[in-house]
Amino acid sequence: MEPLIVLSGVNKHFGPLHVLNDIDLTVRRGEVVTVIGPSGSGKSTLCRAVNRLERVDSGTITIDGRPLPDGGRELARLRADVGMVFQSFNLFSHRTVLDNVALAPVKVRGRSREEAEARAHELLERVGVTGQAGKYPAQLSGGQQQRVAIARALAMDPKAMLFDEPTSALDPEMINEVLDVMRGLAADGMTMVVVTHEMGFARSAADRVVFMADGRIVEEQPPADFFTAPHSARARDFLAKILRH
Repeated sequence: MEPLIVLSGVNKHFGPLHVLNDIDLTVRRGEVVTVIGPSGSGKSTLCRAVNRLERVDSGTITIDGRPLPDGGRELARLRADVGMVFQSFNLFSHRTVLDNVALAPVKVRGRSREEAEARAHELLERVGVTGQAGKYPAQLSGGQQQRVAIARALAMDPKAMLFDEPTSALDPEMINEVLDVMRGLAADGMTMVVVTHEMGFARSAADRVVFMADGRIVEEQPPADFFTAPHSARARDFLAKILRH
């Protein structure tokens, strides 16, 4: 599999805090990479750096062989190619579900309204919220809103999808309905970087687990190896704490 997302020597500080420390990471086309680790380890910052929501201090990030642009139309195009799903949904509250999904393909990709709406209906069916197109986000459950957010990102036909703890704001019974959609995307070959606390998803859906602590990538392994025989004492300690419950 050829590289799609490449981070090389990436550093990021928030004041005196070194949140990303010499990060080297390659995500290949069609690969699902889960990023796990304790709170404050730099996972979300890494995810947000990939589509330039956070500027890095040094190092390089390339998408499909091209460096991240500084701004303008090139950056808008990058964000269309790399979809992002946040923990807090970020839907437009004053627009219907259909509008939320169809708007960006019209504005950014230049598609006709008719084409964008037809595609939006297909995607809403794919993520399991058929029949909700005319509603507003506040009328949906958290799980439904997150699935609409996934449909909205997919509407841009992205090369890759970034997920920043997509289930952390959801009630327990809603978590699986979102993870099932993500498992479907993984099975369909979508390139995905997923920051998550859901170890079951990391174990079952990922091609590779990246474990971060203190702003560094401590180790990366296939999930079967990571969960049975982590290399580092830091990872063993982390797993012992979370898998005990």
